[in-house]
Amino acid sequence: MGVKKRTSLELFRLKKTLNILANKEGRGTELISLYVPPGRQISEVMNMLRDEYGTASNIKSTTTRKNVQDAIIKVQQRLKLFKKVPENGLVIFCGAVPQNGAGSEKIETYVIIPPEPINIYLYRCDSRFHTEHLQEQLREKETYGILLIDASAATLATLQGRRLEIIRQVTSGVPGKTRAGGQSARRFERLREMRLQEYFRRVGEHANEAFLQLENLKGLIIAGPGPTKYDFEKGDYLNYMLKDKVIDIIDTAYVNEQGVKEVVDKAPEIMRKVRYIEEKQIMQQFLYEIGHDTGMATYGEEEVRKALEAGAVRTLLISEGLDILRVTIKCNSCGYEEQKTMKSSMLTSLEQELSGNPCPKCQSPALNIIEDQELIENFAQLAEYSNADVEMISVETEEGQMLKKSFGGIAAILRFKLQN
Repeated sequence: MGVKKRTSLELFRLKKTLNILANKEGRGTELISLYVPPGRQISEVMNMLRDEYGTASNIKSTTTRKNVQDAIIKVQQRLKLFKKVPENGLVIFCGAVPQNGAGSEKIETYVIIPPEPINIYLYRCDSRFHTEHLQEQLREKETYGILLIDASAATLATLQGRRLEIIRQVTSGVPGKTRAGGQSARRFERLREMRLQEYFRRVGEHANEAFLQLENLKGLIIAGPGPTKYDFEKGDYLNYMLKDKVIDIIDTAYVNEQGVKEVVDKAPEIMRKVRYIEEKQIMQQFLYEIGHDTGMATYGEEEVRKALEAGAVRTLLISEGLDILRVTIKCNSCGYEEQKTMKSSMLTSLEQELSGNPCPKCQSPALNIIEDQELIENFAQLAEYSNADVEMISVETEEGQMLKKSFGGIAAILRFKLQN
């Protein structure tokens, strides 16, 4: 069974949450990290937490003891909401986090269903949350093929996440460029060329055999010293499906294991490039629809919201650089409600502005913010309700910058035209 591809939205959400968690610090050892792998019984975890609650009663500091025991109770309450551990496992972070200075601790709880199965069972009380096992899941897990080649030898390897495996090494048997005495230069060159072709064919066959069977091959990187790699790539030695997967051709000093390591060092930047290529293609499709006025794309908060509510969106494009909140204001007196969209930094001044201001409907000074939700999440939820794909677009590419600056950070490619 193939690995289910994690969506850019899942990865964006996880990355954001983990960044928030990694920056939180507790007093002493008051922050709990609990990792429960798939297949564990909830009852078994509950028993372990009961034991930990008992152990915590030995903590000398009254404040620390209370905070740890309160956090354990909160974790137990969250666990009770699950009949069984989800198929990818379950991670809960909980603890007393100082809001501003000593004595301002507030218990915070975060429940995360990992995007892929976790294989660790962990309970830890510390002054920080242990996010590293989830951080590992943010690394690209797709498999990349690596083919190093020059006129003397070739090496085939795969890279999956951090796992590097050398599959095969092939020697060419092609003579060097200096010919044996007595042979005419032309004949020697011709024989050498024939040997080279035959060697390229062998390498191509090995590559087809090794890489085509990989279910989740994301791309193929061809590398090596000198021009041989370009001659090999231009020729007809690779299966057309592999040829389509060539994502980069790079220079290395070696074609052996050391050369493979050179490629791995450059891999993060190559993989980033792969995601940027995907983002560019999505953006170019959107720009095509807009540029040709086909009526099959729209942008801007209001327009995209209308399209989502009508179920017309096929792909929702959201900029990762969007820092905007959707705020709901309510009057406690008459129930009047309104929604505003604003930059996150404006929230505090809105709270001050509402304080004592009359309600537009009943005039009583009872206006309050009852909810503030990031616009990204607000739109992602609407997309999930209407079964639209969501693509998070970084601001690292020219097209990504264009989405943020020219189209307000929100755009959509439609399933059908909307009637005006």
